[in-house]
Amino acid sequence: MTKPLAMRDALLNRIWERMSTDPKIFLVTSDFGSPVLDKIRDDFPERFINVGIAEQNLINVSAGLALEGFTVFAYSIAPFITMRCYEQTRVSLALLSEVRSMNVNLIGVGAGFSYVMSGPTHQCYEDLSLMRTMPNFRVLSPADHVSSAALLDTCLNNLGPKYLRLDAQVLPVLYASTEAIVRDGFAVHRSGQNLCLVASGFMVHTALEVAESFEKEGAHLGVIDIMDLSNFSRGDFLLAIEEYDVIISLEEGFKGRGGLDSMLFDFLSNHNHPAKIINVGVEGGYRFDLGTRRELHEAVGIGPDAVRAKIQTAADSLQINLVNASKRK
Repeated sequence: MTKPLAMRDALLNRIWERMSTDPKIFLVTSDFGSPVLDKIRDDFPERFINVGIAEQNLINVSAGLALEGFTVFAYSIAPFITMRCYEQTRVSLALLSEVRSMNVNLIGVGAGFSYVMSGPTHQCYEDLSLMRTMPNFRVLSPADHVSSAALLDTCLNNLGPKYLRLDAQVLPVLYASTEAIVRDGFAVHRSGQNLCLVASGFMVHTALEVAESFEKEGAHLGVIDIMDLSNFSRGDFLLAIEEYDVIISLEEGFKGRGGLDSMLFDFLSNHNHPAKIINVGVEGGYRFDLGTRRELHEAVGIGPDAVRAKIQTAADSLQINLVNASKRK
């Protein structure tokens, strides 16, 4: 059984290994460290820059290196690498990549509530919406360290700017092999009838917990992990959800603000899929509560108990008898 690791360590270890054979890989950070990052700095000092607490400069330096032919990985805390330098990201990466070939990969650590004790300044509920809104950006949100490490191949083999949204906590392992999720951008964890939970990142674990709790009562819910929010296989995803009457999106970001739910609304509309969407996301505004991640999630409406209650309410209103439903073949 694979031992769980931090997502950042799994990915950075692969970057460190690849840097020994690929002289074009460059890593830039904005005063954010880790033991693996120390190895990269010590072993490849000529391809490592710490720009200090200056995320705007981080983006511009990364863009310049990319224009010189380097494959650049820029590493920082998620809210800082997305929001603090948004104009530079828009102009120097999204806009410039329209006319110039470049490969810049922004690694943001601390998705959602994963920095539970740091409060809303270090937590990140807006990044999916912000990064998705820019043309030419690819948004990637893995659910465990195995799929996080696999993102290196995606980054190396595809040009253009990308945002890698990593959790700061060590999460349970979901994948033994990443071939399918890297190829298709999503993975089906459970098949069900009538209702399917579509989640990304940490919320995949919540979706599986909720589905397993319903399973004990004889109800069968589908669960899909969508990792690549920009470039998933549309045709295969449509086949995966074609028999469901209700799609429930689960995201660790603000509800109805342009994140995963918006992507699914747009997808179903463009493909004339009749399924009803119920979007579950962070409700309300910013909160300053402290507690476990589970407690914080329940308080904003995305914890397992809250999700389960919303699913049951939706099923009742749509007259779907979950418990008596037969499992989808």
